[in-house]
Amino acid sequence: MTAMDLKLIKMVSDHYWIKSDSVVEKLSYKGRTFYNKYEKVQKPLNQQIINQHIKGEITVAHSLINARNKVENIVIDYNGRDPQRFYHRAQLLLREEGYINFTAFETKTPGHLHLYIHKGHTDLQEAYQLAKLISAKLASKMPKQWRVFPTQDLPLEYNILNIPQEVYAKERGASWSKHM
Repeated sequence: MTAMDLKLIKMVSDHYWIKSDSVVEKLSYKGRTFYNKYEKVQKPLNQQIINQHIKGEITVAHSLINARNKVENIVIDYNGRDPQRFYHRAQLLLREEGYINFTAFETKTPGHLHLYIHKGHTDLQEAYQLAKLISAKLASKMPKQWRVFPTQDLPLEYNILNIPQEVYAKERGASWSKHM
């Protein structure tokens, strides 16, 4: 994974989250209790920390929501058994919906994908609605084996994702999109 590959997803880089072996914080949210194992580090995310994560020395996550409640990416976290089939179906659906910039990344767990849909500066409430809509359309075509971020079902501290390990596939404004 190169620095250019990670720049595709425009991560919030003014802070990052590092995973610890024990519970860092206990949160109550909408009648549920969450035990957070990620600790927020108020330092800029730099290439040295990302390299340590890729080597497996530490586990680092990035926030999807910035300080101004804006979202750059809507992310589908696929945890199923057939990533190739999922990506193919998701790719067709996203093209049909008019999304032409998205990137799929492999995670540390084999077969799991993070599909980043590059939306640009989007208000948080609009991002929640778009995420629900995309998830509902995917659910009509295949069994649900994913979560979509950002989500209102989790506290803001849980709208984070581990930094991906490797690029799976990219889609960048294909030439056929001008005919839509």
